[in-house]
Amino acid sequence: MSISLSDLQYAVDAAMGRRPGTLLLKNARLVNVFSLKLQPTHILLAGPLVAAVGPEYAGAEAQEVLDLEGRAVAPGLIDGHVHLESSLVSPAEYARGVVPRGVTGVVTDPHEIANVAGVAGIEWLMEASEGLPLEVWVTVPSSVPSTLLETSGAMLGLAEMERLLAHPRVVGVAELMSFPAILAAEGGELEKVRLAERFRKSPEGHAPTLTGRPLQGYLATGIASDHESTTLEEGRAKLEAGCFLMVREGSTTRNLEALAPLLRPEHAERIGLVTDDRLPSDLLREGGVDFLVRKAIALGADPAYAIRAGSWNTARHYRLPRRGAVAPGFQADLVVLEDLPTFAAARVYQRGRLVAEQGRLRVELPRTRVSAAVARTVRLPKLTPRDLRIPAFAGKARVVRAIPQQVLTAEERLEPTLQNGEVVADPARDLAKLVCLERYGKNGQIGKGLVTAFGLKRGALACTVGHDHHNLMAVGVSDADIVLAAKRLEALGGGMIAVADGEVLAELALPIAGLMTDEPLEAVSARMEALEAAARQLGVTLPDPYMALSFLGLAVIPELRLTDRGLVDVHKGALVPLEVEPV
Repeated sequence: MSISLSDLQYAVDAAMGRRPGTLLLKNARLVNVFSLKLQPTHILLAGPLVAAVGPEYAGAEAQEVLDLEGRAVAPGLIDGHVHLESSLVSPAEYARGVVPRGVTGVVTDPHEIANVAGVAGIEWLMEASEGLPLEVWVTVPSSVPSTLLETSGAMLGLAEMERLLAHPRVVGVAELMSFPAILAAEGGELEKVRLAERFRKSPEGHAPTLTGRPLQGYLATGIASDHESTTLEEGRAKLEAGCFLMVREGSTTRNLEALAPLLRPEHAERIGLVTDDRLPSDLLREGGVDFLVRKAIALGADPAYAIRAGSWNTARHYRLPRRGAVAPGFQADLVVLEDLPTFAAARVYQRGRLVAEQGRLRVELPRTRVSAAVARTVRLPKLTPRDLRIPAFAGKARVVRAIPQQVLTAEERLEPTLQNGEVVADPARDLAKLVCLERYGKNGQIGKGLVTAFGLKRGALACTVGHDHHNLMAVGVSDADIVLAAKRLEALGGGMIAVADGEVLAELALPIAGLMTDEPLEAVSARMEALEAAARQLGVTLPDPYMALSFLGLAVIPELRLTDRGLVDVHKGALVPLEVEPV
C-alpha cells in the first residue's frame, strides 16, 4: 500500500506544528532500533505515518492524546520467512492470530500452494491477503517442483517467475532449494538468481548443513540469505561468509536456542527472525515471530536487538521502504507494550490505525473467497491394500529415521521384517510402512518405504500436506487402514486423518488446495489436538507427528526421503532402492 502526496504533506505539517497530528503518544519509552537504546520520548502520528519523535513534542497538538506513562513502544514485527499455507488457515485467520501480538507484516513464500496450483494458486493467496491489518509481501517460489524426483501439481518456469516478479508486493525470489544443482552450477538454477537481480529483488537461500567449500560455492551465486542453520557452528560460518542469517523457530524446526549466542549487536543488520512453519496450536499458544523475540530475550539477547532482528533487519534485507522502525517518515506500524521483556502487546497500530487491543482485533477482516483453482485438488488412483505391497528381498533395507523437532532425517540400514513373501510393518521394532501417493490424477505413482522413530503401534496417519510436492503422505502398520485414510482424505478434498481397525478416529478437512481451511484458528487447533491425541492413542511418541510426516517427502533436505517416485538420497540427489545392495 503506497503513501500518497497528501500523506507526506500531512506528516511534514504535523511535525512543523502547522496541523494537529492524528495521535500523540506521550511519555513513551521508544525501542530505538538504530541506536539500540530505550529512549524516553513522545511520538506524533499523522495518518499512516510517524510525523515526529522527540522530547519537544510533549505539547504537540493531536486529535487524540494517549499518555503511555512510561510504557515501551516498538516497531511492528515482520516475519522474514513464512509459508502461510503451513498455518493450515486462511491469510485472514492467520492475521487474526498474530496481529494482536504485535506482528504487522510477513514475507511469505507461497511455495506450497504453487506446487499444488501454480500461478493461479499464488494469485489466489495474494488476493486472499489483500485488505488485512497485516502486510503480506511475497517471494516468488523458485523450486516448483523442488526436484525432478517427485510429481507436483504444477510447474513454475522462468517465464512464470518473471511475470510474478513484476508485482509490487513481490520482494524476492524464494529459497533456492536444490543446492546440489546450484553447486553443480546448473544454468537453470543460476538464471533464477540473475532474474531476481534483474528486478532488483533479493535471491533467497536454503542451504541446510552447508559449510566450508560447499557454502562458499552456494553463496558465490549471489544468494543472499539462509534460514536452515541448526547448529551454532553452521550459523557462525554463514554469518562470516556474508549471508543474512535467518534464525528460525517453527513448530517442528526449532533452532533458536542453538543459534541464540549469535543474537548480538555486533552482528548489526545481518540477523533476522523467522518462523517458516507454524501450526495453529503454536500460533494460539506461543504466537508468531513475537514468540521468537520473547524467547531470544529470555535466552539472554538484548531486548532492543531482539526486536531489531524481528523488525528493522528484515525490512532492510528486503528493501521494504518506511518499515521496521518508529521514526519520522516511517509507516506508523507500532506496538505499545505492557511489558518489554515478554513483548506483551497492549495496543497494535498499523498505518496509524488502532487494529488490536489487549489481545483482540479491533477491525473487521475481509471474507475469504475460495477460487476454483484451489478447490478439489485431491484425485487419487483406485487403491487397494495390494497396491501397497512390498515384495520380500534378502538383506538390509534403507529406513527413514524421523528426528524429533528437526526437519532433517537420517538413513538407517536394518533387516526388514518379512511375512508371506512381503516386507511388513513391525510395531515391536518401531518399523512402520511409509507411503507417498501421487494425488493430482496425473500418473497414480506410489512410493513405498519404511520409517522408524514414530512409535506407531497400530492403525495409520495420513495427510495431503507433504512437502514440497504435497502428495498424500501416510505412515501405518496396516495397509487396509492406510487405504481407508487415503480414500477419506480424497472425499474431504484433503486434510489430515488418524484411523485404526477400519475406523476414523480423528480428521481435519483442508479443502483449499488440500493445504488450508477457512475455519477459525481455534477450531482448527482443536481438531489438530484431537488428531495428535488419536496419534498418541495409536502409540506415536514423535512430537508434532503430522508436521513430521509432512516433511518426510521433502527431497531437498538430508538425508533420506520418500516421494511418489520412491526413496531419495538427498546427498546424491537421486532415487535409491529400498533394498541395500550387497557389498
